Amino acid sequence: MDAKGFVEIDGSFLEGGGQALRNALSLSCILGKPVRVVKIRANRPKPGLSHQHLHGVNLLRDICNADVVGNSLLSTELEFSPRAILGNTYRVETHTAASITLIYQMALPVLLFAGRPSRLFVSGGTNVAFAPQVEYMQQVLLPNLKPFGASFDLKVQQYGFYPRGKGSCQLDVQPVAKLDAGQFLDFGHLQSVSGVAFTAGRLPMSIAIDMQRTAQREIHRHWPNEKCSIQAVKHSPEKAHDNGAGILMTAITSGGCVLGAASLGEKRVDGNVLGSETSGQLAQYLRKEICVDEHMQDQLIIYMALAVGLSRMRTGPLTKHTRTAIHVAEQLTGVKFDVAVESGGHTIVTCEGLGQRNEML
Repeated sequence: MDAKGFVEIDGSFLEGGGQALRNALSLSCILGKPVRVVKIRANRPKPGLSHQHLHGVNLLRDICNADVVGNSLLSTELEFSPRAILGNTYRVETHTAASITLIYQMALPVLLFAGRPSRLFVSGGTNVAFAPQVEYMQQVLLPNLKPFGASFDLKVQQYGFYPRGKGSCQLDVQPVAKLDAGQFLDFGHLQSVSGVAFTAGRLPMSIAIDMQRTAQREIHRHWPNEKCSIQAVKHSPEKAHDNGAGILMTAITSGGCVLGAASLGEKRVDGNVLGSETSGQLAQYLRKEICVDEHMQDQLIIYMALAVGLSRMRTGPLTKHTRTAIHVAEQLTGVKFDVAVESGGHTIVTCEGLGQRNEML
């Protein structure tokens, strides 16, 4: 902490993208600690705050009535001094395909520590590259937060894709008195695989069916006796204005693990390739019997750091996003994460949480 009371976070550390900024500001709001984030997104082709990050910063400013210096487009340094968290109804209009889920990722932990329920409307991209798809947030993040005693309700009003966005969602958050420790160690055995393969706009339903059939065939090849049900959907013009395609697959195990894998169609969409890639990724998790998939790792770190008691997760190799999230959490909360790599390739991440209490309730 410097002479002015700021905890300084180096945004170029490891992943060098938006992860350090998002986690630093969320923890700043919850802990009431001023932060200075420097070298923001230093490892990206266009360093500094993008539209999506700027909208997230300004949203947290409003939620915490914070004093902010440096909240302008492409700014590489930001000072953020929060006050009390205010549960309320908030709206963010990005006017781009900025990721709705990454904006929610910043706000959700903060709103859990508000004094009353909150509702957050965000417009932008529901299914865009380099961000969790909205279905992943609904089907994978939500059940993975339940062990912590946290929950939310997410409704999609309109789907939005790159480049125009125009999607819109409503997130409802109930505050918690505290977060319980989460245990993600018992894989058990595979119980079922479900999912959705979708197309929208001018992309034909046949692409969704190709994704569905290929994904189901791949899973049944490895697990012929397990249930695998992928729904093929063509979004109506009322639900989605523009062209888009993607697939999310979710696996549930007897140990309570919920693992996800997703792919998004680019310009030339091949449903068979998307279905094969996604089912292949999910099958890899299942064969290794990990309890937390690689895209969920980093999202759980902030909850582990704040929880009451010892949280543990069994996952694969840690991503740069996860190691960045651990670094930021340790700097701001003072907790320590233990990372142990087992002989079979599993990584066990352990953290005795801060035991943060919601002073607003």
